[in-house]
Amino acid sequence: MSKLWGGRFTKPTNKLVEEYTSSIGFDQKLALQDIQGSLAHVQMLGKCDIITQEEVEEIQGGLKAVEKKIQAGDVDYSIADEDIHMNIEKMLIDEIGPVGGKLHTGRSRNDQVATDMHLYLREKTHVLMELVEAVQKALVHQAESHVETILPGYTHLQRAQPVSFGHHLLAYFWMFERDKERLQDSLKRINWSPLGAAALAGTPYPIDRQMTADALGFDKPYPNSLDAVSDRDFILEFLSISSIMITHISRLSEELILWSSQEFDFIELDDEFCTGSSIMPQKKNPDVPELLRGKTGRIYGNLMGLLTLLKGLPLAYNKDMQEDKEGMFDTVDTLEGALSLLAPMLGSMDVKADHMKQAVKEDYSNATDIADYLAVKGLPFRQAHEIIGKIVLYAIDQNKYLLDLKMDEYKQFSELFEEDIYDKLAPEQVVAARVSEGATGFQQVYNQIDLAKEHLS
Repeated sequence: MSKLWGGRFTKPTNKLVEEYTSSIGFDQKLALQDIQGSLAHVQMLGKCDIITQEEVEEIQGGLKAVEKKIQAGDVDYSIADEDIHMNIEKMLIDEIGPVGGKLHTGRSRNDQVATDMHLYLREKTHVLMELVEAVQKALVHQAESHVETILPGYTHLQRAQPVSFGHHLLAYFWMFERDKERLQDSLKRINWSPLGAAALAGTPYPIDRQMTADALGFDKPYPNSLDAVSDRDFILEFLSISSIMITHISRLSEELILWSSQEFDFIELDDEFCTGSSIMPQKKNPDVPELLRGKTGRIYGNLMGLLTLLKGLPLAYNKDMQEDKEGMFDTVDTLEGALSLLAPMLGSMDVKADHMKQAVKEDYSNATDIADYLAVKGLPFRQAHEIIGKIVLYAIDQNKYLLDLKMDEYKQFSELFEEDIYDKLAPEQVVAARVSEGATGFQQVYNQIDLAKEHLS
């Protein structure tokens, strides 16, 4: 069969051109969305008396037959038919004859592909929101079990102050909550309908764009036909949100990698999420979080690729825009895989609470609390800060930690020290003392868990 658009041409398409310009190798992912949009479109054509009701029913039957074959994997896509739209139209015509050619009345592949991508991305955005929520639930579950598990908190990757492990995990909960909110908000822009904008200028047929928008669950049609077929902002926004989300996944993965090392030894990942070495039998490698961290680059690349693609395109549709899909598909697949692994990996990790507790006893992360102790007794904080710096230096020289110093040693630096300093320096007390809203104090973390559960419900 000749090209469905071949009437104007006197020569067949060069085979190399066919192979180079064909998108069916990847846009077949849009097959079901393409049929969904076509079913709405043909129903509208009938309601508007553009084709007969008999033709509507015949085309609908043919589309559903093609859909069943696609779902069963019983189709052979052809490079000669270029893309998913032409492949499905060819299958339809093969199924029901020339009447199938009436399906394309009042539309173009330009508004058709844009509609397919809106439908696809809307569906995948909901899927990703559910997957993010599964990760959040795993974080809350672990946090709830470890509110009173204490580990060193870090700044500059240097021990800073002890914190609740539950509090540390919940920091990621709120990162993912913002990711989920961004996905939710993006649906307002994904949910515009390009269908009926045709190639770029609309159509002379008396179509009803609101009808197809309603049938497909869109909020409204695009007000401008040029914008409808050339807009890829909704994909850029998705890739931007995805880039932020994979950053959060990467940061969490980095901590899982560090914590599971022999140097930290704060957690152990389940064997299901690790691999071994082909030469070193003792190794247990955190390959999953390493790959999650590594996937960041490809999603950043997909965002930068589409930004670069679009920045010089005039209105309206240009063939360059065929390059908008692979990065979107790849990002969806990458995030779906990452989130699907992250939730069970977090849920099954073994937290070594005793090792964490030992770590906070062997550092100087309670030094700030001595400064606060002296400040409460009336010494200006800046003076207290200087005194504690000297105490820490002294303790390091003596190969001691702050809880190891005797009272007469403390008295060398200030007469304000009393026996109650030892209670103030206990790691549990240091953490519990943080009572401001959102702090790491145990009651505040319990409050935060309640708030997190409210967001999940």
